[in-house]
Amino acid sequence: MTQGPADLDPLRRFSDRVDDYVRYRPGYPEAAVRLLVAKAGLAETSVVADVGSGTGIFTRLLLGTGASVFAVEPNDAMRGAAEAEFRGRANFTSIKGTAEATGLRDRSVSLVTCAQAFHWFEPAGTRREFRRILVPGGWCAVIWNTPVADGTDFAIGYERIKDEFGTDFQRIRHENIGKSARFDAFFGAGAWNAENFEISQTLDYEGLKGRLLSSSYAPNEGHPRHGAMMEALGSLYDRCQERGLVRMDYKTELFLGRLS
Repeated sequence: MTQGPADLDPLRRFSDRVDDYVRYRPGYPEAAVRLLVAKAGLAETSVVADVGSGTGIFTRLLLGTGASVFAVEPNDAMRGAAEAEFRGRANFTSIKGTAEATGLRDRSVSLVTCAQAFHWFEPAGTRREFRRILVPGGWCAVIWNTPVADGTDFAIGYERIKDEFGTDFQRIRHENIGKSARFDAFFGAGAWNAENFEISQTLDYEGLKGRLLSSSYAPNEGHPRHGAMMEALGSLYDRCQERGLVRMDYKTELFLGRLS
């Protein structure tokens, strides 16, 4: 298979996709934040590290609670997009750092969040770092939006496009990590809980195209697979659209626990 983004360092592989990421990635359910309020004590007085914060999609929801948020992101282009949006927000601080080396002080945050990022982290180093920066009894939440891959012609077709044309889709998809075993090792056996929510996007063709190209495994223009991928996407859209729109459904998974 021809390689593309797979050849890039994971810290840089989204650099040429920031505009599409900002415009076309879905948000997260408000219910996920309400759960963090109810179970992890998230409040206006909280100090949160949003690690792997990217362009700030989940950061935006955290800031809305009034909590003080350190957005930790190693990718300069993605971090810059968040800084441009949240500049002037008194409760927002941007940090160039990684999950394994956040640059935050010992015992300085009460909650760590990782939205659509945890599968890029090195588990042992991340666990050590999160334990270092969390206050005793602090919480960690790991969140993913996972596109629903079956149930409708559109969902099945979109999954097929990712699988057929993605440069390294099967290798890097977060579903591969074996969540139960990974979180037993990360939090401690039985020391975490999982919650699921639903969310969807309604997209015209430009939105659908941008959503696909925001993914690091989607070949960009100039790649030998790009043209065939876009032709397949156009055919899927034409077959499934209703009044010019398609709906992409997601299962939002939230894993919450304390680090012992």
